[in-house]
Amino acid sequence: MTGTLNITLQFGGGAELLFDKIKKRTVELPDLKKYFPDSTHDNWTMKDLLVWIRENLLKERPELFLQGDSVRPGILVLINDADWELFGELKYEIQDRDNVMFISTLHGG
Repeated sequence: MTGTLNITLQFGGGAELLFDKIKKRTVELPDLKKYFPDSTHDNWTMKDLLVWIRENLLKERPELFLQGDSVRPGILVLINDADWELFGELKYEIQDRDNVMFISTLHGG
């Protein structure tokens, strides 16, 4: 998909604390090839989105949100209200107007 994508990102369960306490935001993803010129694929994937989130939105303690190329264990990811495991996780190709939600299930004690 060429051009920009408009998606909604939501953070909950404490994950929003890593993103300036903003629970919901609409973002415009630029053309993939402009943002990742060396990309071997044409469409934004969840893996690409996580890199973009880390570089553009994540404000503190990335180790609490990301581990390697993915979200850390204990972060539930929903794409349009369904578990991302149903869509192939990191391989899922982002669609215009997708709603991607990250919910932390990790709590201190």
